Amino acid sequence: MLKCILMGVSGCGKTSIGKALASKFAITFLDGDLLHLRNNIDKMAQGLPLNDEDRAPWLERIGDVFYAAEHLHTPILIASSCLKKAYRDYLVSYHPGLIFIYLKGDKKTILGHMQNRHGHFMKSDLLDSQFLTLEEPGKDEPYIHSVSIAADFNTTLNSCIRILDSIKHTLE
Repeated sequence: MLKCILMGVSGCGKTSIGKALASKFAITFLDGDLLHLRNNIDKMAQGLPLNDEDRAPWLERIGDVFYAAEHLHTPILIASSCLKKAYRDYLVSYHPGLIFIYLKGDKKTILGHMQNRHGHFMKSDLLDSQFLTLEEPGKDEPYIHSVSIAADFNTTLNSCIRILDSIKHTLE
């Protein structure tokens, strides 16, 4: 059963790509931002970055959603920044078989995305803190597949589709 996280800094396209993948593969998609505690949302809306203590209950909620999906035999895709290796390790330790697709982009590209979106509580002023927090996935995380967002949306989406196509057969 597919358990996947679309990861990357805010503004990299996790939600847009996630919705398109969910539609293509007829799977459940959840934007991990919906799982933040009220205090976290208020903090980000004020332009204040989250710390590990803020993120701990959020990661637990994400883990709980994977647990419920597993018990309901529901393939699921969640958009979640998962910026630090410790966050990814935490989720993988409780959910064997969890995979990640890392939507990787440079600050200039992502800032352009953020400036063109409306109604999100995560403001572009926090992009620097996202990049400072980001721990690039390494070779010791073989369950992470990197996709560049340097090209247009459809190219990025097709790269993600190819990844899911290549692994979904092993999960059925």
